[in-house]
Amino acid sequence: MNSFKKKLNQLIKDFGITEYDGHSFIKTHKHYYSKYIDINTAQTIASRAYKAIKLLLFDPNTKKVKFKKELLSVEGKTNKSGIRFKNNCLYWNKLTIPAIIRKNDLYAQECLDTGNIKYCRITKKFIKNKYKYYIQLIMEGEKSVKLNKSGHSKQIYGADKIGIDTSFQFVAVSSTSTVKLLKLGEGLNTTYRAIKLLQRKLDRQRRSNNPNKYNIDGTFKKGNRDKWINSNKMRITQNKLKHLYGLKQRKLKQSHEKLANYLLTLGTDVYVENINYKALKKKIKEPKINPKTGRFKSKKGYGKSIQNKAPALFLETLNKKLNYIGKELNNINIYTFKASQYNHYTDTYEKKKLSERWTTINKAKIQRDLYSAFLIMNSKQDLSHTDREECIKTFKTFKKLHKSEMKRIANLKTIKKIPSAWGF
Repeated sequence: MNSFKKKLNQLIKDFGITEYDGHSFIKTHKHYYSKYIDINTAQTIASRAYKAIKLLLFDPNTKKVKFKKELLSVEGKTNKSGIRFKNNCLYWNKLTIPAIIRKNDLYAQECLDTGNIKYCRITKKFIKNKYKYYIQLIMEGEKSVKLNKSGHSKQIYGADKIGIDTSFQFVAVSSTSTVKLLKLGEGLNTTYRAIKLLQRKLDRQRRSNNPNKYNIDGTFKKGNRDKWINSNKMRITQNKLKHLYGLKQRKLKQSHEKLANYLLTLGTDVYVENINYKALKKKIKEPKINPKTGRFKSKKGYGKSIQNKAPALFLETLNKKLNYIGKELNNINIYTFKASQYNHYTDTYEKKKLSERWTTINKAKIQRDLYSAFLIMNSKQDLSHTDREECIKTFKTFKKLHKSEMKRIANLKTIKKIPSAWGF
């Protein structure tokens, strides 16, 4: 294996596809755009391209490299040359643009006063039918603490041990003081609905403008090379959709930040399942036949649910916040743990269907995801199995907390819609 790596590294050097070869290659092409771009920014773009090539060469899951039509962000190397930020102004080549900093953003002002700027990044976002440009400052040193009006830290850290069972739409949380079923992306349903309606509208417009592209039954004509016709109204709809996609992304990120902050108020010793969401998004290659109907089962994965709620991003956000205080998520071994199958009372494993949302433990009816979170919370130090003795000690408290949570959800059900996967 070592000899293969050596030969591969030698071939990479011989063909000139190292990161520094990319820097020297872009140096010659940069001269055509010297009015608009500096050498440091050009080299960071080359480094970004090299990372994609590196994944293609060394990562078996990467099949091809995608080329971007436009860059949504550019960045420099230092704050001394190229893209620079000084005296609340952006300096780049011959440009001098004053930055708008909100007066009530005390955190940003504190960072600018105390932090040392390492380098800058310019990003653009499509908001309400136009692009808006932002400058991101990458600071050197430790992260500043957000303070409230009284001068104390906004973030409060609890002392409980927490178990989290993540699903595609919600998270089940279990600690020594709290048991909760919480939705991911709370308050985003109206945005999803608006996106869905605009997608339908765009499809109708596309079909009416390009009838030659579709068969009589509405299916797409394969092999049709005619040019697509886009009307002005169609472009307006596309811009509205573009804005909503960005809005959904920002709202979802904010929702994950709030949820992560809430969980940290319970405790910082967090145990989770290390699920490969990327694999769950993929379609099934070999379709299976349903023995009851004799038809092929659906080949689609869970891509849409994962895209809408981004459970992996939530865990990444939570881990990032734990890193600020020198901690990290404890990822259990899902292959040996089997949280959804284990019964601590009988000390046995029993497979359950995905549709079974409740389990019976010592004659008590328990919500399946909350029980999994309870088992994960009582994980052993090796993270391979649950601690049965600890489960027996804490199960009585868990049952009381579980009962109060079920009452809360029953009351919540009368007010608004809840996920069907909760089992109500």
